[in-house]
Amino acid sequence: MVCTKAVAAELTLDVASMPRVATIDPRFQSYNIEMVEVTGGRFWKPYAAAAADAKTERFAPRPPIDLRDGRLRKLAAALAPALLRVSGTWANSTFFADSDVPPSAPPAGFNGVLTRQRWLDVIDFSHAVDALIVTSFAISAGTRDAAGRWTSEQARQLLSFTRSAGGGIAAAEFMNEPDLPAIGGAPDHYDAAAYGRDFATFRTFMKTAAPDVTILGPGTIGTGADARARFTVSAAGIDAVSYHHYGALSARCSGNRTAKQALSDEWLARTGRTFAFYKTLRDRLAPGKPIWLTETAETACGGNRWAATFADTFRYLDQLGRLAKAGVRVVMHNTLAASDYGLLDERTHLPRPNYWAALLWRRLMGTTVLDVGISGQPGFHVYAHCARDMSDAITLLVINNDRRTQRKLTLAAAAQRYTLASAKPTDGTVQLNGSTLALGASDQVPALTGDAAAAGAIVFAPATITFLTIANAGNANCR
Repeated sequence: MVCTKAVAAELTLDVASMPRVATIDPRFQSYNIEMVEVTGGRFWKPYAAAAADAKTERFAPRPPIDLRDGRLRKLAAALAPALLRVSGTWANSTFFADSDVPPSAPPAGFNGVLTRQRWLDVIDFSHAVDALIVTSFAISAGTRDAAGRWTSEQARQLLSFTRSAGGGIAAAEFMNEPDLPAIGGAPDHYDAAAYGRDFATFRTFMKTAAPDVTILGPGTIGTGADARARFTVSAAGIDAVSYHHYGALSARCSGNRTAKQALSDEWLARTGRTFAFYKTLRDRLAPGKPIWLTETAETACGGNRWAATFADTFRYLDQLGRLAKAGVRVVMHNTLAASDYGLLDERTHLPRPNYWAALLWRRLMGTTVLDVGISGQPGFHVYAHCARDMSDAITLLVINNDRRTQRKLTLAAAAQRYTLASAKPTDGTVQLNGSTLALGASDQVPALTGDAAAAGAIVFAPATITFLTIANAGNANCR
């Protein structure tokens, strides 16, 4: 039995008067499949159940992900429309083998091989699940001329083959995380000036070879001088700002986060601080250009053990709500189905709690973002959107991340309530309105129906997340 404090002060919302503050892309909620998943190779090893020392478990070899798996396709399609980013650190040094017989080993200057068949699988998956492809290109030694300058031949071959196979690339970053060049396959001493020179070559090439592709950049992960310098030298050439955010490193990379911190306001706020860094740069160097978060998850290096549990769903949904309200157009979770931070288990492709949260967001939250007028509520976060596919309706996302205190919210209208909870947030299961969520026979997705909530005060138990859809809200922004 959970011991709770007294119910906190009651709040009242007037849904009819909420102003519109932002619009998100219809494919706002999106995901990554890492390039190394497509090619096969070494990626972050999931934690073993009996492992004594998480720091000893970093990488494990894996075969290519089966993008024709029926369960994977069915569950990905349920999140459509989306964007599918195939990139990551390994993409920086992956050779595209544009031939019927690929090499048995990577050519000099590369560390991996992407075959035509593997890329055809990506294209087919993209069509099957309505997820447009976003990618980046190889920039390692094998792509460079005698003077060490990047050349476009590998990028040209991948673009040409994609078109010839009936596929398309919606957006592209030049490279993955240019502010971490040493681990990303870049030449030694690859500084901002060298990146700026190569990015200019890339932009000129793309505007000629693929003018319909949105150029993203810089795709950096830091919030320091290196990220700022790379933003500065590329800002004039991008169509949209892209950045990455991880609040910390996982235990694999010597991170010291604990599950106890997973629901804290300090932890949830970290995504906002990273966004503020990039928004400031955007406003100064690329005013008016949209902002995309193209890679994010619980922590870097595959996530902690609780990344696969309901404990991380507070971060996942609060991040979506917070960034949508701030004006971010797209958020791409890492990953769909790899390591501990995947929405799906990488071996079984069964849904984890974050997948169920993603599915509810997809079904209930529309693209028009409203301001609820509530701020400075420790342990209690409320976001509002016009409801998806419902005229004159609003969906509230109510996150009670306080582990002990109940909260109350008063609404003048009735609602449909969808409450996510778990008896123990780190046990890997999640309940919707009291029923544990799981796939049915033949991988049938459960109905995810709401419970009626009468007008008046609504109580939110500690450590719960609730969607409330209010029909006939009377808000002119939602008609």
